[in-house]
Amino acid sequence: MKQLLNKIIAQESFSFEESKDLIYAIENETVNQETLAGILIGFQIKGLDVQEVSGFRKALLELCTPIEIESEHAIDLCGTGGDGKNTFNISTTSSLILAAMGRKVIKHGNYGVSSVSGSSNVLEAIGFSFQKESGELQRSLDDKNICFLHAPLFHPTLKKAAGARGNLGVRTLFNCLGPLVNPAQPKYQLTGTYSLELAKTYQHILKNERNDYRIVFGMDGYDEITLTDSTRVLGKYNDQIVNSSSFDSRVLEPIDINGGSTVDEAAKILMNILKGQGTYAQNTSVSANVAMGLQLYSPNESLLDLFNESKRFIASGQAAKHFNF
Repeated sequence: MKQLLNKIIAQESFSFEESKDLIYAIENETVNQETLAGILIGFQIKGLDVQEVSGFRKALLELCTPIEIESEHAIDLCGTGGDGKNTFNISTTSSLILAAMGRKVIKHGNYGVSSVSGSSNVLEAIGFSFQKESGELQRSLDDKNICFLHAPLFHPTLKKAAGARGNLGVRTLFNCLGPLVNPAQPKYQLTGTYSLELAKTYQHILKNERNDYRIVFGMDGYDEITLTDSTRVLGKYNDQIVNSSSFDSRVLEPIDINGGSTVDEAAKILMNILKGQGTYAQNTSVSANVAMGLQLYSPNESLLDLFNESKRFIASGQAAKHFNF
């Protein structure tokens, strides 16, 4: 590990195999938390190369708890986190809306490290229990069109890095990896990143892994479509830029999509949206992300039409009824 630490201090790139070796060292506990923290900070300074992300991802998928559920037509919606914007849980809310609208969603997520409320925090707060057995997860997918894969249950290696991550309290390479290491590897994906460079890395990795995908990067730094500014959307077949005018919306203000200061506040926002009681900004930002997810399955349909369909569905409160809230 000293060699790898020296390499990152010198801001040199890891090879694919060296990247895998780091993950296996975490799994085998042959790297102490102090050294690991130094390496994580080093990567935040240097940035991540494609071969590094590919190596980390490969090792985590090799080490993850295997799962057998139907994923061929399912989608995962998630952001990397770590954008420092403290939005409400847009991807998680969008996932629940998509499921209520009939799409199969296999969501991968975790507790927040650099944010008030991660997807696991807010789902736990509204009554979701985390399951590990394939049968239970498949039943959830069959009954409610969604199952949630709480990352620590499937990636024991992440638990062994939790000390270093928690002490740092900032985004690390594990934020970058989260959206890439869903154990079920659903064939559709809508993912947000906090940097354009990382979005392009995702595009390179996912092009041979998914039937279709969209990777979004808000030009004002958000890892979701927020309509506070233009959003770059990188796809398998084309790239585009969307903004408020794409959805016949007004430009949203950051304060309007704030996630609050506690998990309970985040959960209340989520529940209000599901019940059709969200604010204009909350409903609009979620509808934009849901529309982008729907378009993965219906590429010939207008994004604006899908947005309007999503907004009508959210306003109806049917999502809360679907989940018996």
